[in-house]
Amino acid sequence: MTDPDRTCDSAAGLLGRITEELGARLGHLPLPGTRPPMNAPTLVAVGHGSRDPRARETLGRLLDRVRELRPGLDVRLAHIELDAPLLADALAETAADGRDAVLVPLLLAPGHHVTHDLPAAAAAAPGTVRVAAPLGAHPLLVEALADRLAEAGWTPGGGDGVVLASAGSRDPRSTAETRRIAALLGERLGGVPVLPAYASAAAPTVPEALCALAARGRHRIAVASCFTAPGLFAARAAARAPGIASAPLGDHPALARLVLHRYDRARTPLPARELAAV
Repeated sequence: MTDPDRTCDSAAGLLGRITEELGARLGHLPLPGTRPPMNAPTLVAVGHGSRDPRARETLGRLLDRVRELRPGLDVRLAHIELDAPLLADALAETAADGRDAVLVPLLLAPGHHVTHDLPAAAAAAPGTVRVAAPLGAHPLLVEALADRLAEAGWTPGGGDGVVLASAGSRDPRSTAETRRIAALLGERLGGVPVLPAYASAAAPTVPEALCALAARGRHRIAVASCFTAPGLFAARAAARAPGIASAPLGDHPALARLVLHRYDRARTPLPARELAAV
């Protein structure tokens, strides 16, 4: 007959060993507010680039928040096009300083820039350069989206609907990721229907999504700006809003935490399932 006390002791011991091992592994991960190792790679945050001068200023404030969360980490900004420094120049400068790098796309989904341009730039650069995942469907992103809507004056009520406006891409992985973001935002808002819409290259457009929600009896519709910074697409989406339109995500604290999360996942050798909770 099995002794229940021994069984409990054995199970408790096993759980203790698992907890100890996992704690030891996670203990190697730098958390917000702690100093990174001396050889930590540079975090190169990569924006798309814009002719709107507010874009670079906004991303600069976002990276200031990242530096506050991770004192001592070398954090730099680069752009794919239109703005300086361009990515190739930023990587050349990083290599000249004798540093490896992790590219963190300040983009929301895996379109052409994320799947082609960034890996190509990493392959051409001297030294070790890793590419992190785009910001994507994550609770921290949804937190920022919901807060920006609240700041714009949105409150839940009857007949609500939200259009999630993003840049758009011909890559089906991009639209799939945007749909996941919309679903998470709908859950965060208490079941309000959230339809994704795109400024270019994909359907529906913002006006089409607004019409679709109105056809479903949703007459109090807000536009949630799924852009990291001001620019042409963000301005166009906001101009289509029948009422409330939220500001771009900008330097929201949750977005800064998400940038560090993507950086950590790209640079660490730990399995993704262990990093998911970090």
